Amino acid sequence: MWAATLLTAGTAIAQETLPFPPKPSGSTAGPTIAESTYSPLPPQSHLTDDAPNIVIIMLDDVGPALPHTFGGPITTPTLDALAQEGIAYSRFHNAAMCSPTRASLLTGRNHHRVGNGQIAELANDWDGYTGRIPRTAAPVAKVLSDYGYATAAFGKWHNTPANETTAVGPYTNWPVGEAIGFDYFYGFLAGESSQWEPAVVENTNRLDPSHGKEGYHFTEDMADKAVSWMKQVHALTPERPFMVYWAPGASHGPHHIFKEWADKYAGRFDEGWDELREEIFAKQKEIGWIPENTDLTERPDSLAAWDDIPEDEREFQLRLMEVFAGYTEHADTQAGRLLEALDEMGVRDNTLIFYVWGDNGSSAEGQNGSISELLAQNGISTEIKDHIKAMNDLGGLDVLGSPKADNMYHAGWAWAGSTPYRSTKLVAAHFGGTRTPLVVSWPKKIVPDDTPRSQFHHVNDIVPTIYDVLDITPPETVDGISQDPLDGVSMAYTFDTPDAEGQKTSQYFEVMGSRSYYEDEWIASVFGPRTPWTPGVDPAIFKWSPDDDTWELHDLTADHSQAHNLANDHADKVEALKEAFRATAKENKVFPVGGGLWSVVFHPEDAPSNPATEFTYTQEVIGVPEFTAPKVGARSNIVTIQAELAEDSEGVLYALGAFSGGLALWVDQGKLTYEYNLFEIERTQITTTDALPTGKISIEVETTKTSDKHAGPLDVVIRVNGTEMAKGTVPRSAPLTFTANDAFDVGRDSYSPVSEVYFERKPFEFNGTIDQLKVSYK
Repeated sequence: MWAATLLTAGTAIAQETLPFPPKPSGSTAGPTIAESTYSPLPPQSHLTDDAPNIVIIMLDDVGPALPHTFGGPITTPTLDALAQEGIAYSRFHNAAMCSPTRASLLTGRNHHRVGNGQIAELANDWDGYTGRIPRTAAPVAKVLSDYGYATAAFGKWHNTPANETTAVGPYTNWPVGEAIGFDYFYGFLAGESSQWEPAVVENTNRLDPSHGKEGYHFTEDMADKAVSWMKQVHALTPERPFMVYWAPGASHGPHHIFKEWADKYAGRFDEGWDELREEIFAKQKEIGWIPENTDLTERPDSLAAWDDIPEDEREFQLRLMEVFAGYTEHADTQAGRLLEALDEMGVRDNTLIFYVWGDNGSSAEGQNGSISELLAQNGISTEIKDHIKAMNDLGGLDVLGSPKADNMYHAGWAWAGSTPYRSTKLVAAHFGGTRTPLVVSWPKKIVPDDTPRSQFHHVNDIVPTIYDVLDITPPETVDGISQDPLDGVSMAYTFDTPDAEGQKTSQYFEVMGSRSYYEDEWIASVFGPRTPWTPGVDPAIFKWSPDDDTWELHDLTADHSQAHNLANDHADKVEALKEAFRATAKENKVFPVGGGLWSVVFHPEDAPSNPATEFTYTQEVIGVPEFTAPKVGARSNIVTIQAELAEDSEGVLYALGAFSGGLALWVDQGKLTYEYNLFEIERTQITTTDALPTGKISIEVETTKTSDKHAGPLDVVIRVNGTEMAKGTVPRSAPLTFTANDAFDVGRDSYSPVSEVYFERKPFEFNGTIDQLKVSYK
């Protein structure tokens, strides 16, 4: 066994049932101390004496072609350093989407098998899409903790069901919960977050919503916490190895970064994405990262060329990419602080580091470029001129990357970031969605080698690799629950043999109907019914059936980039791989194929949410995650507030969402104002004109959805003590969600403020008393 040649000091104990049984006492108790023998047994270790520390770094939504390390335009000093002192994998793969990749990485199993066929916010009731990692698939943190490791996770989590993320849990599926098993967690539970005003959780505690201060950035904060935690573990239990899972929100939208980092890239991308792609492709070949016979795939017809972008829009599109590049370099630089800490502690030499460059390919979810990226997830189409106008109204180009924008770049930049491959994130058919560089460093055991490892591997192979090098037998039972087999294979055979024959012979991919099946250097694939970079919802999707799809076929021995479709020449091979996909899909709980579309397209009302139809809150209720809050911006409802007003009353009575999109009701200068902020593109304000009464009053906000049309309008009426005082119409509404990680609040506006009116007074707490706030759906 490979591990046995590396871990020679001490003897590991292979344990098929976890947790380990209690350590017996070596002492013998008699009736009295005089009749007793005190002889404790020496401490029992379940690990070899030289078991390494383990650090897994994974960035978010960064395409395979972006890092300088492998021919890209973005400076990546940490990835560079690790590649120089370790080895890199050029055909490593993810699951094309955030939650699926993370669940697969942490468990060593395929993503549907562990309930993560869709992101946690859009989970549903089919076994492969529940958003819950089952107890039959104990994650690596739980197993390593039983073996004696200290374990911690930092940054973006995204593997807890969205409707279980409130301050009161349940905590079973949280990172430190019973099912997952980390000792410590510091980060956010959702799929994305503001980097300026994040909703941060420490273990099971939601931190004060005023957490983000001037000069604060979450990626720096999570690096601080990771460094501090590692140093504490090393100081207090120096004999104990640790495992760190460090996964920043970067570079998922929104792209938030200090101006000086974005300015580093001023002018760098002025030639546009088509030229950038050609430049990257040439560099990749020059450094030997891709085979010399690789062909550059063509831009899809549905994606604009840079020459198609009007001159008056280019400044906006260029700045979006500059902000993204600065954001990404900043994240890689913060990752380097973990390496510096390992050096300071003197443990870098015996630390096994996996740096996964992306949980999926570059994200095209910004579509045509956006000042508020969740417009796309809500299926709302807009004109670029609307985004530019909103940006200019807020202060111009420097707004991009700031707390006043949730900007996301044009899909053309994502396509360039996937060079030389086709497609982007959310496409499981093509390597532009599923391929990501991996760097592995372990100075004590791995000899640096710049020969790319070209064996076909997947994120589900990381856990088996860890178990292999630690000589751990994957447990058959954990907490009395039989375990599913691992789907991954160890990559350790490649550590010292760059040209070893690959040991992973097959792998399936599937996200929202986009799918493929790899076997022995052939891959058959289907693009799927949804194009990530196309705005709005194509009505044809409602008639889609996977049985009607046309499959592609590629011979990867001669076609590294999937540039040449051989399906017409090898019909028998296509049918064989289709059948292999079907059998594997059934075994892994993929059925129904496209099941991840259920809550996205077909039935958004079935997305995880609070099932209540009536909510009663007091002024102490703040920071309620939006997916667990009442849908006051999407459904017909009545909000009734029992409050006490004085002549000097001011502040937010309730708010949902953020500056990037949300709604709020506040009192100021004797008036009530309601604002519906449709992702900064449309802001509808409804304000009372008559004087408000003082003392104990009843305020009612009635919202009526007037159309079943997607993103249909809302009529809003404000009443005080039963008397109508203002009304208006919201022309378009957000059918899915305003934010992924902001909140519903009573008596203040936590995290990011909904309205510019009180932006400088955030959180603009109500200075009076709210006895009760009640929400009822109509």
